[in-house]
Amino acid sequence: MTEDRPYLYAKIVEELREKIESGELEPGDQLPSRPEIQRLYGVSNSVALKVSQILVSEGLAEARAGSGTYVRARPKRRTLVRNFTLRLTDSGSSAVFDLPEQGHQVLLRTTSRPDVAPGPVRERLRMDPAGEEPDVIRTESLFEVDGVPSEKTVSWELLAITGGTPVMIPGKSENLLGIADRFRSIGVIIAGCVDQVDARIAIAEEVEALRVPPGSVVHVLTRTHYDLDGRPVETAESVLSAERYTLTYGEALPTS
Repeated sequence: MTEDRPYLYAKIVEELREKIESGELEPGDQLPSRPEIQRLYGVSNSVALKVSQILVSEGLAEARAGSGTYVRARPKRRTLVRNFTLRLTDSGSSAVFDLPEQGHQVLLRTTSRPDVAPGPVRERLRMDPAGEEPDVIRTESLFEVDGVPSEKTVSWELLAITGGTPVMIPGKSENLLGIADRFRSIGVIIAGCVDQVDARIAIAEEVEALRVPPGSVVHVLTRTHYDLDGRPVETAESVLSAERYTLTYGEALPTS
């Protein structure tokens, strides 16, 4: 057996990665087991284990308990268009709004509760220091497209605005589908929004909710809505798998 060196991880991973990306190893094919990697490359069990862990973390393979490691079928990437208009769902997200019109089945699960806004949310909503009483409605939403989780969103709305009104709980006002309509019904006009787009590694709860491999990169979209006076009235954070979705912003220009 050869001496284990760090570069051996990369060498074996690169060889297997090339076989996967070239199609020599197809989705569902079983990858060499740890004993096979040890025998083929003359490395220790720890190196063979590291190879499998890297391929799984990159989303190229999936480990099946008691069976082995297999080439993972990667999803076809969709493009989601996020317009600057206010055609928004109750959670504050517009990323999957048009998918039903494209023939996709979209399921939305939401839960809402009064809460004390955390620090970053307080900053975005220009709130006073936190007290002991709830000051926002916190809504968690999970979108599924064709049975696959696509977007996890958390939104916060100021109780000072919606508290005690018919639209206090998002999703309970069946005839008011979007945040703009809901707020307009209580006399608050949403004049615009500001988006911030980031990318990072998914945390554990996002891995579970979106059913993505550990180590997956996700888009993180933060959107804050403002009224006619420039006052922030709602903010939301949406997380989507970067492997499954690309994002396009803006609207088509009129043709001549």
